[in-house]
Amino acid sequence: MMTCNRTLSLLLAGGMALSAVPAVARDYILAPARPNKLVVVDTEAMAIDKVITLAEDAGPQPAVPVVDDEGRFAYVTINRTESIVKVDLTTGETVARTDFSSAGERVKTLFGMDLSPDGSTLAVYQSPVTLGTTHYEVQPTRIAFVDTATLETVKTVEAPRQITLLMYSADGSRIYGMGRSMFVFDAASGDQIDEMPIHGWKPDAYMQPDVLDVWSQFESSNIMVTPFYTARTDLSLDDPEAWRTGMLTLDLESGEMEMQDIRMMDVFYFSSAASPDGTRVYGAYNVLESFDMEKVEPLKRVALPHSYYSVNVSSDGNTVWLGGALSDLAAYDAETLERKGQVDMPDGAAMSLSNIRLFQRDE
Repeated sequence: MMTCNRTLSLLLAGGMALSAVPAVARDYILAPARPNKLVVVDTEAMAIDKVITLAEDAGPQPAVPVVDDEGRFAYVTINRTESIVKVDLTTGETVARTDFSSAGERVKTLFGMDLSPDGSTLAVYQSPVTLGTTHYEVQPTRIAFVDTATLETVKTVEAPRQITLLMYSADGSRIYGMGRSMFVFDAASGDQIDEMPIHGWKPDAYMQPDVLDVWSQFESSNIMVTPFYTARTDLSLDDPEAWRTGMLTLDLESGEMEMQDIRMMDVFYFSSAASPDGTRVYGAYNVLESFDMEKVEPLKRVALPHSYYSVNVSSDGNTVWLGGALSDLAAYDAETLERKGQVDMPDGAAMSLSNIRLFQRDE
């Protein structure tokens, strides 16, 4: 009897110990695919975990997804970026939808959308046009604040034109809008409170920088980073060294923005992403290149089998993921840039121009 009791006690103790083991967060990627699919990829298994089919009018493709901290709900722009859906990533169910356009107004959201850190609000950049009988009338661009529980628009505030990305600060108090400048808004009121120059960067030393960034991929580092292109004013434009590639970084925790000349411009990068510790940046298009942001210099470059538009970095900093172009997600070693593998989209579906987003879920 004593032996049985001791065995039972050991079993109970073992069970309690196992139940006390904390859940391990696992990396997943959410990849929108044409015309109406969301593909959830298990990055450790390097395999598709779930394929979610959205409404028939989601095309030509789901564009910008954002995922909540628990890895359960995704908010995705669809319907030529005129609508947003809330999708349960565990069941695949679309639980809510909002349509911004109406009979008298067409509203495009394009690429600017982010989720507040507390998960309660979406900030959405909108470009509205009034549809008249004989003409269209362009309206002021604006930021819409959308309640995530209902997808109802709580309020809208006017915002400068030509903003491509919206990003909440880590503490949720500010919203950054990247356009000709980095505009800063109070997240509660929507009022613009600051403006940091981008096109006006170092005008005595460099020509006006050219920036193209429509990819939100800062979730593993809390650093928005994008390449920019310019030329030195002290050198002849016939000199290859005059043409420069730079990196613009915005720390979403401190609010500090830097623009740094990093190398001669001999190739083009569509987008870039930072490592979780912020010491490395990876740029991609027809090549993948790593940069040391402490020394502000390039490290290593490898050719890619085809163009990739979107790049993201795993939460442990060991893997660089490429996608957002044709029909495969490619994994590269973050140190050596050696190719580790790929995940093909179902039925060869293209991801062109979509944002690949990293999220975590406790296992």
